[in-house]
Amino acid sequence: MKWGWFILKLLLVLICGFGGYLIGVSLKNESIAQYFRWAPWAGAALGILVGFAGLGIEKLIKHMPLKVLAGGTIGLVLGLSIAKLIGMGFASIQNITINVVIYIILSCIFGYIGMVLGSIKIEELRFPNWMLFGRGMRPNPTAKILDTSVIIDGRIADVVETGFLGGVLVIPEFVLQELQHIADSPDPVRKVRGRRGLDIIKRLQQEKHVEVQIERQDFENLSEVDAKLVALGLRLSAKIVTNDYNLSKVAEVQGIQVLNINQLANAMKPVVLPGEVLRLHILKEGKEHGQGIAYLEDGTMVVVENASKHLGKEVEVSVTSILQTTAGRLIFTTLKDGELSRQH
Repeated sequence: MKWGWFILKLLLVLICGFGGYLIGVSLKNESIAQYFRWAPWAGAALGILVGFAGLGIEKLIKHMPLKVLAGGTIGLVLGLSIAKLIGMGFASIQNITINVVIYIILSCIFGYIGMVLGSIKIEELRFPNWMLFGRGMRPNPTAKILDTSVIIDGRIADVVETGFLGGVLVIPEFVLQELQHIADSPDPVRKVRGRRGLDIIKRLQQEKHVEVQIERQDFENLSEVDAKLVALGLRLSAKIVTNDYNLSKVAEVQGIQVLNINQLANAMKPVVLPGEVLRLHILKEGKEHGQGIAYLEDGTMVVVENASKHLGKEVEVSVTSILQTTAGRLIFTTLKDGELSRQH
């Protein structure tokens, strides 16, 4: 397939070069080119340059949504039509060279304005038949857009496997590009994180509970990935799945529903009430004098008063208070009476 595309591109360049050569031959026979003996070869070189320019334009537009291309084409045609109409007002000028120059200038100005405005303003048209321009353009309130942080985190795959999260998962192409950039980083930690994210996407694509769609829409006027995610969420009327606190707040302000995996994990932690008795393994000393630190099975930190002498041992503690922070819950406990008597 790659060789086929290469041959087609080579043929395009050769055809353009041959066409330029023929134009140069025809010009050489005219009196205007009697001072230019190398017109055929100059025409061939110019034709080859035009061919390569066409290939360059093809690389620029192949990632653009079809709707944007259609709007730009319509705007270009309208702009050239306006340039033609305005150019007719200069028809009274007898100098052909001036007429041609004026028409070229008008065509460039109005063609460019029409193409840019058409590609931007086409989004304001709300025709039902715009569904023909691709599945990616259709608003889908049940779709969920994944950001880079939640993909690298990896817990989204576990949630999907349990069946608690289903439907359509949308992964924007600019998120894929960010993951690839992280995976190609010279920093070994970032490289591992990027590759983990790509492995998680492959794992999600193999799940039966969800449909993974790669969304190729991009927002050239926005540079930040978070801003693009919010714009895509608004365009598709979709939810955003993330672990990023700031992205969550920005999206919520703009009316986008956010599914935060960290909030889900905190909600699923077992409830511990004051007065409840726990048996814990003291792992290290706390910041304050005499404190010991232990952890529940879900990773919740437990601060145990007067437990620094029980490092490496299991003790019974009683819950005194629970503090909810942005990073999660923090549980404060004290040693049971029996543990205190043994300590003394």
